[in-house]
Amino acid sequence: MAHKLPVSVLVVVHTAELDVLLLERASRPGYWQSVTGSLDRADEPLEAAAARELEEETGIAAGEGRLSPWNVSNTFEIYPQWRHRFLPGTVHNTEHVFGFRLAHRIGVRLAPEEHVAFEWLPWTLAAERCFSWSNRDAIRMLGEGAVLS
Repeated sequence: MAHKLPVSVLVVVHTAELDVLLLERASRPGYWQSVTGSLDRADEPLEAAAARELEEETGIAAGEGRLSPWNVSNTFEIYPQWRHRFLPGTVHNTEHVFGFRLAHRIGVRLAPEEHVAFEWLPWTLAAERCFSWSNRDAIRMLGEGAVLS
């Protein structure tokens, strides 16, 4: 098994009206999040990783909306139970935040090995539902107009 890279993307999928798409993790029922995932290789461009993860996790192609880097990154400690996926000694991950704007809510095709449900919520409710502080903060930045997407 190849080790995961400690560099990831977070993609906040939202409509022009600031409804936000959340996905429920298959491995952690009750844990809701935006699209997220690690780079496949060290030279994979961040925007390409964001577009790939978007399509893998939701079935939504990047061309259906506008993918925008927010020039925000967060470094956080990797949960101990997930560290075995990374090279030995790796304890931190750096996550790069993107927004993906759609004109309106659209249907989603989940990757069943990763997610079991999806929900479109107003940004305030979506932020409250996220288990991840970095995801919650990104959604709040969107709703409060701190980023353009």
